[in-house]
Amino acid sequence: MPADVLDTAVGFARTLRASGVAASTDRVQRFVESLDALDPRRREDVYWAGRVTFCASPDDLARYDRAFAAYFDREPLPRPPRQAATPPPVSTVASAAPGADDGGDDDVDAVAEASRAEVLRHQDLGRLDAAGRAEVARLVALLDMPAEHRRTRRREPARRGRVDQAATVRQLLRHGGEPVVLRYHRQRRRPRRVVILADVSGSMSSYSESLVRFAHAAARRRAARVEVFTIGTRLTRVTRELTRRDPNEALAATGAAVPDWSGGTRLGERLKEFLDVWGQRGMARGAVVVILSDGWERDDPALLGQQMARLGRLAHKVVWANPRKARPGYAPLAGGMAAALPHVDDFVEGHSLAALERLARVVAGIQRTHQRRR
Repeated sequence: MPADVLDTAVGFARTLRASGVAASTDRVQRFVESLDALDPRRREDVYWAGRVTFCASPDDLARYDRAFAAYFDREPLPRPPRQAATPPPVSTVASAAPGADDGGDDDVDAVAEASRAEVLRHQDLGRLDAAGRAEVARLVALLDMPAEHRRTRRREPARRGRVDQAATVRQLLRHGGEPVVLRYHRQRRRPRRVVILADVSGSMSSYSESLVRFAHAAARRRAARVEVFTIGTRLTRVTRELTRRDPNEALAATGAAVPDWSGGTRLGERLKEFLDVWGQRGMARGAVVVILSDGWERDDPALLGQQMARLGRLAHKVVWANPRKARPGYAPLAGGMAAALPHVDDFVEGHSLAALERLARVVAGIQRTHQRRR
């Protein structure tokens, strides 16, 4: 499934939720699978795949049509096929009148809210007002955080795969040598550990809160174990603080535990400390390591490059999310970022809610970038 199709599916699902349609994770998955079997470039295929997947009651139909028109540039809706049991309404958001029988003001307000939510998804987190930050905080807490799995040496029973000779022979003996159904097994899969290193220095002050909230969502919602550290002039482990259920309480506890919030930056030294104390002992070995930073380094960038090379040898994958990457004309030429980049597997943006959604998919291995270690 192309990355742009996945982005469209996830964004459309958020618009549907804001419009009052229950676009659950399971339904989004079925919607994506339907698009994979159809042609996602055809508007009619996208319309009917979503209508069949997301609409669970007659009340959902009008809301779905209006959300579809709002999200896909208010183009005319496709006409239903002749065999359709319930033809979709042909009215669009622009033609809905107050007091109309098909939803009126409620539906218009829902679509307006959906449009605002969609705009908010792409706004720079560092430039939001208080209301925008509060809404983003709520949405970050709801982010889906799927886990990337790894194969283990242990095996488990399966319906197909390799024949489990030992289990088949044991069953054969229990039945006195009579022919039996073959037993199968497969390698057991476990979620990979995720380690998040969040830069809370002064240069990241406008993004730190949102990125720590992202780390909290990952720690609370992922099946795999997640370890979180903050990096500035010190290295602080905040995994325990971020296990609190309430995001605001977790953020407050993290702020109280971190003595160097909005202070200086020593990425190379702090990464070396992490590897010496935690990573080399096994925390980073085979893990997905996520660095949330703009790459600004006040010390010698060569040290950061050396430690990133060391991290790359231990980790399964190194993902670096930089909020500055989305700015026009940005190039990773700053000393720290330039030294680190050759040892990064995925270099992504981290400036908006949409960027954080994409980051979650990259961490899970669902989406890839063109960046690879050289």
